[in-house]
Parts: sequence; C-alpha cells; structure tokens
Amino acid sequence: MLTSLVVVALLAYGAACAALFFFQRSLLYFPQPAHVDTPHVPVDGRPGVVASHRALAGAQAVLYFGGNGEDVTQNFAPLAQAFPQHSLYLLHYRGYGRSSGKPTEADIADDALALFDQVHRQHPQVTVIGRSLGSGVATRLASQRPAARLVLVTPYDSIEDIAAARFRVFPVRWLLLDKYASWRYAAQVQAPTTVLMAEHDEVIPRDSTEMLMTRFAAGRATLHVLPGAGHNDISLAADYVRLLGGAR
Repeated sequence: MLTSLVVVALLAYGAACAALFFFQRSLLYFPQPAHVDTPHVPVDGRPGVVASHRALAGAQAVLYFGGNGEDVTQNFAPLAQAFPQHSLYLLHYRGYGRSSGKPTEADIADDALALFDQVHRQHPQVTVIGRSLGSGVATRLASQRPAARLVLVTPYDSIEDIAAARFRVFPVRWLLLDKYASWRYAAQVQAPTTVLMAEHDEVIPRDSTEMLMTRFAAGRATLHVLPGAGHNDISLAADYVRLLGGAR
C-alpha cells in the first residue's frame, strides 16, 4: 500500500513537472492587443515584427521594451512627454500588439538587436528603456550595442531566481527555458544607467533589484525608489516621467 502511494505521488509530481515545462511560456508571456492606433514600422529582417514609431529628425532616439502583459502603445504618450526631442520606437513582442508569432527570450533578444541596428543607422544616440520583463531585454541589448543611456523600470536580477523562489517544490532551474539572466549582462553595460524601483513592488522582490544594482560597474547605475508606487502603477508616480527623461 505504501509503495503504491509513493508511486502515485511520484507520478503526480512528474506530471506536474511536465505540465510546468510544456506550459511555462503561458505563465510568463501574456500577449496584449494594441489598444492605441500608433504609427508603426517593420523591424528589418524580422518578418511580422513591428515597432510603434514616432519619427523626428535628429540624432536622438528611444527604444522601449515593455512588460510581459503590456500593450506598449499605451506607453506611447508618456514616452513622448518624457522625450519630446527623440524619435520613438516601441517594440511589439512576437504575438503582442501588431506583431505576429510567439514570444521566446531568444527571438525577442534578436528582434531587439535588429531594431537597435535599424535605428542606430539614423540616430547615433539611442536611449534604451526596459520595463519589468523588458528590463532583461534592455540590459542584454545594452551589453551588446553602444546605447547612449539605459533606463530600467522595476527590473530584476534574474527571472530564473524569481521563478525558483515562487515554485520551490519544482526543479525550476532545470525546467526553465527563458531565464532572463540580467546579472549575466549588466557588467558589460557601458552606458550610464538609471534604475527606477517601485517602493511597494508586489511582483519583483526588492532584493532582486538591489542585487542587480551590484552587477554594474561601480558608478555605472543610479537607483531611484519611487515612494508609494507599485509594480503596475509606477508610471503614475510624480517623478516618473522626469526621471525617465533623465532629469536629476
């Protein structure tokens, strides 16, 4: 009887691990349709992938990478306010907004590189911004390309660590496909970096953001904690737009 119970428990645990493995991306990515009709441009060499776009003449541009459940078109207006002199490019991840396909870390990272190279040919001063999930995309990109400035909103040290803490009974580190290990790339970032942390972030643990800060070269990153803000409403904080735009 005891042996049978152990076998049943092991089979149930194995089935749970299998389900976690096969459905993990549905737990990480929550594609949203585009609710705001913004101009958009295709990303060079990435069929079906687009970015919302505001074209302005000049050397400066902004690349924006959003959260895992974000419609980036809804951040078009605050970005335009924060960067009135910059061209804007807000990437629609695969399956999000007006982009087709399915999101994976590898594809999003490649799409981000392609978009940066496309923008950098016309605008040599590119500010790279990543929010929540997008902070990992932005950090990785800034470690590989000459960003003029990096801005990270509610960032993490590693999605892998957060997932492992959340699903303690499962071997998450073995199962996880998309790890978003920002710690691996932060030391290679050469751009001045602004980190915006929500005081009451209920999604990204404070110690994950603080650990990420230690990964950058000394003096490279500056942390700002926005009082009273949560993970999803940080953009409503009084100083958000000012700090996003680079004011001190």
